[in-house]
Amino acid sequence: MTTPRGGADPSPATDPPARIDPARSACVLIGVDDYTVLDSLRSVRHNLVGLRAALTDPEIWGIPEDRIVTVSNPAVPADLVDPIREAALLAEDTLIVYYAGHGLLDRHEGQQLLLTLPGSVEDRPDTCVRSGDVRRAIRDTGPALRRVLILDCCFSGRVLNEMAGTDRGAQGGKVAVETLRGVEGSYVMTSAPKDRPSHAPDPKRCTVFTGALVDVLRQGLPDGPGMLGLHDLFQAVKKRIAAMRPELPQEPQDEDRNGVGGLAFVRNVAVLPPLSPPSGPGAVPPPRHRVRTLVWSLAAAATGLALGLGAPPAVDWWRTVRPAPATGACGGHLPGADTPRAVLLDHSDALDKKNIDYESVAGLSSLALVGESEDGVEALALADNSPGLLFPLNLGGPFDLNPVADTAHTLRHANGEEFAPWYDGEALVVEEGGKTALIASETGPAIRRFDIAGGRQIGEDFPIPKDLRYWPDGSAQTGRSIESLALSPDGKHLYAGWEAPLAKDGDRRGRPLIRIQRYTGEPGGSYEPDQQYVYLAGDGMNLVELVALDDEGGLLALEREYTAGLGTSVRVVQVSLDGARDVTDTGSLYGLPTDVFAEETPVLSLAACPHGGPGAVATPASNPDNPLVDNVEGMAVGEEWTTGEYKGWRPLYLITDDNGSADQITRLYSLAVRLKT
Repeated sequence: MTTPRGGADPSPATDPPARIDPARSACVLIGVDDYTVLDSLRSVRHNLVGLRAALTDPEIWGIPEDRIVTVSNPAVPADLVDPIREAALLAEDTLIVYYAGHGLLDRHEGQQLLLTLPGSVEDRPDTCVRSGDVRRAIRDTGPALRRVLILDCCFSGRVLNEMAGTDRGAQGGKVAVETLRGVEGSYVMTSAPKDRPSHAPDPKRCTVFTGALVDVLRQGLPDGPGMLGLHDLFQAVKKRIAAMRPELPQEPQDEDRNGVGGLAFVRNVAVLPPLSPPSGPGAVPPPRHRVRTLVWSLAAAATGLALGLGAPPAVDWWRTVRPAPATGACGGHLPGADTPRAVLLDHSDALDKKNIDYESVAGLSSLALVGESEDGVEALALADNSPGLLFPLNLGGPFDLNPVADTAHTLRHANGEEFAPWYDGEALVVEEGGKTALIASETGPAIRRFDIAGGRQIGEDFPIPKDLRYWPDGSAQTGRSIESLALSPDGKHLYAGWEAPLAKDGDRRGRPLIRIQRYTGEPGGSYEPDQQYVYLAGDGMNLVELVALDDEGGLLALEREYTAGLGTSVRVVQVSLDGARDVTDTGSLYGLPTDVFAEETPVLSLAACPHGGPGAVATPASNPDNPLVDNVEGMAVGEEWTTGEYKGWRPLYLITDDNGSADQITRLYSLAVRLKT
């Protein structure tokens, strides 16, 4: 029997006698947020994270990690439908399929609901996935006793009409009935009626529907039974939406076949005691109304892996493509400490191959933080291509990167003329007040001050010591001169780092001897070179960025190398110039005693950061051992956290330079780092 549930709520039910077994079920969470033509839906990212965290929480449902898969931004219909079929082969008890994204209607074929992909175009059904194809995948495959479909998209209630056979369009009713024939029990929950939109007003939060669903799962129902069924959840979600969003009317729908909606599904955490009660003297049980704050990283889609893996058994395929998140400790500890020095929080490829006002966001070689807004961390990125460009960026938050670029500022001479095509800007620092920036280019080499808003140079070029210039004046390697700048917090010292050793300096058993030139001056005024230091970079590494941590010569250095066949290596080290000897008047650094060098302490190797399971890093980069790692050239460090899990740590941002190449990636990383004090 089919019972529509779009109207008045029935009277409360007692605890159902049976439960949907998480250990014998399977779940697919599908979300599309990164559209090329349709508007982006950043809320969907939060939907996938929040819903997965709730469903895997043993206090709520507790589905095993190897029985739930997240499919993010499937590129083609097969990438959306195939994971459903594979999950159906695994599910013995219940198959649950969830989709969030834009919903469209096929205006020519019975108004059938269309689920969208990143490249979907309105009035182009061939760019979408028909809901009938999704239902067939749910129905046709595997031994599951029950099938559950949850849709969070505009016009999602349309699927109820299709399934009930009440649509008398070209094929809708007949095909839909055949699609569900033989299913013992099914349940459908939709975010909206067949002719109404769904809402996602805040890109930093879940959509209205899924946000309410996650809240009910995490908080429970104080007046409900110990176990909640799908229809119990639906009633609570519907009431919550009606109460909290009167300005955005949205009425979810549901439909139950053979009592699936009444089966016990999840634990009601508002009334049941925790499975793992607190222990120890004086332990106090948590309140019944508790909100869970588990932080999960969004696991990206297993796009295209089914084709690449051939035809292994379904269960093995499922376990292979269920991606662990690309977050966690990056190895290495402070002496005497049992916690890591660095933790990868998030990464994003959202800037890769993007265009802003017909200018490519490419070749980003330096990164500087400007401040914070309600939307996230504000920054500037320097592009080393022609002409020199400064891109304003909003990075999102360190735990949820969502970088967005704005129109670039073109760098020009004081008279308004553009720099030569080989400008090659490589280093950037923003001065106090955020109106001016100091920028270094390898062409010259040169250091200049610019007005950020207008992009014009202010004043004369800074002096470059003769030995640090190119031949015939000095012995800097061509194209490997100033690659990094750092400004002390008090603005009195500017540090310029050379990318590679001078020709006369060489290396020490493969470790390059890197010169750092210190300038002294006044904030906003002139700077003069006064002292020069040297530190040993890692084996074969070059210096590509510096950040000043304090006013006493504490620096963070970013090093990178590329080896054909081995890929890119990236590491960050903490450098202290305190106690290092001034080498300004030293001819060659080759053969100097060790106590001349600046002290350096490793902080992290990017290759040691977790890259998750297959698909967690959507686009593999240039390191065969870690698909996260590519040509990192920019680094910025935020203020120390004063509260929370990472109190005393500092946020660290890294960005890659794709060199304008289709084979490389513009990727942003966020990490938490504990620095030596």
